[in-house]
Amino acid sequence: MSVSALVLGCSGPLLTDEERAFFRDADPFGFILFRRNIGTPAEVKALTDDLRETVGRDAPILVDQEGGRVQRLGPPHWPKYPPGRAYGRINANDPLVRREVTRLAARLIAHDLLAVGINVDCLPVLDVPVPGAHDVIGDRAYGLDALTVGTLGRAAAEGLMAGGVLPVMKHVPGHGRSGVDSHLALPVVEASLAELSAVDFLPFRMLADLPAAMTAHVVYNAIDKRGPATTSRRAIRTIIRGTIGFDGLLFSDDLSMQALSGTLGERAGAAVAAGCDVALHCNGKMDEMRDIAGHVPALAGKAKRRAQAALARLHHLPEPVDVAEARARLDAALSQLAAA
Repeated sequence: MSVSALVLGCSGPLLTDEERAFFRDADPFGFILFRRNIGTPAEVKALTDDLRETVGRDAPILVDQEGGRVQRLGPPHWPKYPPGRAYGRINANDPLVRREVTRLAARLIAHDLLAVGINVDCLPVLDVPVPGAHDVIGDRAYGLDALTVGTLGRAAAEGLMAGGVLPVMKHVPGHGRSGVDSHLALPVVEASLAELSAVDFLPFRMLADLPAAMTAHVVYNAIDKRGPATTSRRAIRTIIRGTIGFDGLLFSDDLSMQALSGTLGERAGAAVAAGCDVALHCNGKMDEMRDIAGHVPALAGKAKRRAQAALARLHHLPEPVDVAEARARLDAALSQLAAA
């Protein structure tokens, strides 16, 4: 059976027999882990090995490991990392220091992830918050201006790739203006195309050469009033692929989020039809995964070539790092921030 254009979650820290059988038949492109899946480092490594064994190949395994509010692997087994905004506040008069520390932290995150078999991180966050927006992005953003977000986002992506982990920039074409949390409701953005292009799109244009990205479940009335970017052919083909110039692997955001309407299968079909290369479903609920699997095609054509090109970026030995020394440097930089 051909690999399907899917990334799926699982229900807990161990695979059930039902999950093994389903994953073997559905053959998803990859998997994603959440806090419910995380035990000790040895347990996480056993889970990632087991997931790959079910499909008989070195499938990519994703996680959201940003730091701050969004960190799936944390204490006591892994260090606590700060949110993106912290890096934007380090030595504000010296952007080179901010960039170096951002890259360093991402390199350490990559070290943590690769050790337990995770090789894709849904980072960097390239959304630019605006005054009055919902705090679903908030301090996850590296700053409040597009140039800072793009510059530090680039540093984070470089740190991950240096450590053998694939970065996935999110949430293209920009989630920073949303007035509601897209996990719970559908955001509608009224900004003009000129405003969006000058601010929201800019970090993504700066990083358009990155290998992978994730869509935003946001309606942009200036682009397409009928639906969010994830299921909008105009948003994907005209803006993400056109104006922004991104030609890498495009994941949908989580299809189980309440911003989307219709059955899970209908959501998945709409996302792929609009131009998403891979449909993402995170909650591990078997009935939803079965519905989605029936509506998603095999990974083929341009989507398959993009997937192959993205994974090819991992075919190198990780950049050497003295972990103890690097953590000491990161802690020193962050302690200066805390004391400021």
